[in-house]
Amino acid sequence: MRGKILLVDDNADLRTDFKLWYEDYDITEAGSAQEALAILKKPNELQLVIMDVQMPGMDGLTALDKVKAAAPGKSVIIMTGFSTKDSAIRALKGKADNYIEKPFELKTMREAIEKELSRLRGEASPGEMDLDGKIEHVRWFLEGNCFKKITLQDAARTVYLAPKYLSRVFREHTGMGFNEYRLKVKMAQAKKLLKTTGGSVKQISAKLGYANAESFIRQFEKIAGTTPSSYRRAQKRRP
Repeated sequence: MRGKILLVDDNADLRTDFKLWYEDYDITEAGSAQEALAILKKPNELQLVIMDVQMPGMDGLTALDKVKAAAPGKSVIIMTGFSTKDSAIRALKGKADNYIEKPFELKTMREAIEKELSRLRGEASPGEMDLDGKIEHVRWFLEGNCFKKITLQDAARTVYLAPKYLSRVFREHTGMGFNEYRLKVKMAQAKKLLKTTGGSVKQISAKLGYANAESFIRQFEKIAGTTPSSYRRAQKRRP
């Protein structure tokens, strides 16, 4: 399941970049604390709030108490480019679940997001999971990042396993190799895009991370037994 995140920051460029960096999450934007509170007061499926400190009007630390009051079950990560000991103490006293300084490394923010989402799903963090949990986490990682070029090494790092060991136990647990499963996930997403969007085959192949459409078409035909264009036409003919 894609994590549902509310990103609160007055910097529109950062919000745009954040959605590109973490496109495997379902991200709702708010340009101010007031806008975020209005969103949280309405029925929603948001799981995690990531909020900047320095914003016009109500700042993030002032808003933290209000966010926790309006949505007590949601995790909050506070981020700031003006880190001080006082602001960190205020964030922790306000029951922030994490505190990250800007500019942040993409890996650091992803790890913080994954930690909170895992906790909200009632899971242990990847480093604390048993082997079954680690395999399930890798499957979720592949499904959530199907638009990116994910390697065995990338997946192994998320669950603190050696790549060769992960490769072996992944096959034992799922009945298919890592690359085979990754391809299966990509082709399932390709079918969904062909059925539900008007994007061209070339656009869909690029979105799925293929360097050229020909490679995508060959793999799709091998898995689905038909070309992407023929698959799309067949789906349109269905009642």
